[in-house]
Amino acid sequence: MKIICIGRNYSEHAKELGNEIPDKPVIFMKPDTAVLKGNDFYIPEFSNDVHYELEVVLKISKGGKYIQKETAHKHYEEISLGIDFTARDLQSELKSKGLPWELAKGFDGSAVVGNFFKKENYDLEGLQFSLLQNKEKVQDGNTKDMIFSFDDIIAFVSQYFTLRVGDLIFTGTPKGVGQVHENDVLEAYLKDDKILDIRIL
Repeated sequence: MKIICIGRNYSEHAKELGNEIPDKPVIFMKPDTAVLKGNDFYIPEFSNDVHYELEVVLKISKGGKYIQKETAHKHYEEISLGIDFTARDLQSELKSKGLPWELAKGFDGSAVVGNFFKKENYDLEGLQFSLLQNKEKVQDGNTKDMIFSFDDIIAFVSQYFTLRVGDLIFTGTPKGVGQVHENDVLEAYLKDDKILDIRIL
């Protein structure tokens, strides 16, 4: 199982970090060891500025290579929410040197993934999702604001990587990312359904 992540897929998020709006999906990867086991996230010792990034996650149900956009919807049946925890200070250091982001994005526990639900239960083109930090809403996203749709992403990614059953795709985060602190509680909602409840330690 591989975890494919899309960066800068919401224009307002790209702007809040001072990044250009991409004309193609920005891709990075997380190893399978990044998946958080349980509900407790421990801030790693190598970062003083870990950020939450809430995202809609797709689970690949049918593998493929060179998938066409018109048939991409046949390659996933379930969606969930996930948090891409990012060591922002380390990422900024790496970016300034022109180096890859994996140390800041792929560390153990950096990929939180909730339970999956049938996509037929949701309006995928107008899907509202949100994140609360200590009961205060900090991210409020809607898939209608994505630069690249789910089908765009699958078609693009499969040009480079063969997709296999069970692969996960983090589809990008909306604006409102921010730092986590010890004893924070993060709650993620897909419409009105609570999907994640994470404690920061």
